[in-house]
Amino acid sequence: MSLKTSIDLKKLPRHIAIIMDGNGRWAKEKGLIRALGHESGTTSVRTTVEACVELGVGNLTLFAFSTENWNRPKLEVKTLMQLLITSLRKEMNTMQKNSVQLKAIGNINHLPEKVQKELLHVIEATKENTKMILTLALSYGSRDEIVNATRQICDKVKNNIISIEKIDDELINQHLYTRNLPDVDLLIRTSGEKRISNFMLWQIAYAELYFTEVFWPDFKNENLYEAIINYQKRERRFGKTTDQLK
Repeated sequence: MSLKTSIDLKKLPRHIAIIMDGNGRWAKEKGLIRALGHESGTTSVRTTVEACVELGVGNLTLFAFSTENWNRPKLEVKTLMQLLITSLRKEMNTMQKNSVQLKAIGNINHLPEKVQKELLHVIEATKENTKMILTLALSYGSRDEIVNATRQICDKVKNNIISIEKIDDELINQHLYTRNLPDVDLLIRTSGEKRISNFMLWQIAYAELYFTEVFWPDFKNENLYEAIINYQKRERRFGKTTDQLK
């Protein structure tokens, strides 16, 4: 029996975020160059997106390239940027077929011009799609995001657009890259690493964290189903007691 049949479709996480880790180590274990690990990881992206759409998950965010990743060897960064262009072109039909709307968060202006152009093209082409929002975190760092939001708010206070008393959770939310997305319910990280790596620190405040030893290129539908089933078995209290929830 497939794990899929054990999922309660009425209790799906509204927003799943994934730190896609382990491409390089997957390639190294097989005696391959790192680039082939990243390339193989694109298959897992496609299958995960399609599986989430089929289940009815409304939002999926993938950590594709961090602000810290710019410090990797120049050849690897160049390869990743080219792979991003290729993947966007290749997967646009898949997104259209599955009615997936593409969004991007991060310091997009830091991306190469060709990447920006392709990214904006797919975002524009899929903007009317309604089944799921797929968000790519590119040149993204959560601390950078929060600093940027703080600067915007300070500027508005300085110019008497808002008062200090108006600053609350909702106002900060409105100035984050993810302003139009719900908070993350389930955060998945592959490859066995157990850390957040500066990813959506504000948005995962009450997320359920799920770590798997599976490298990202080996992450299949069954692995996604396992994560969701594990999530559905947890009691989400949001600061309340079990008795209060009852």
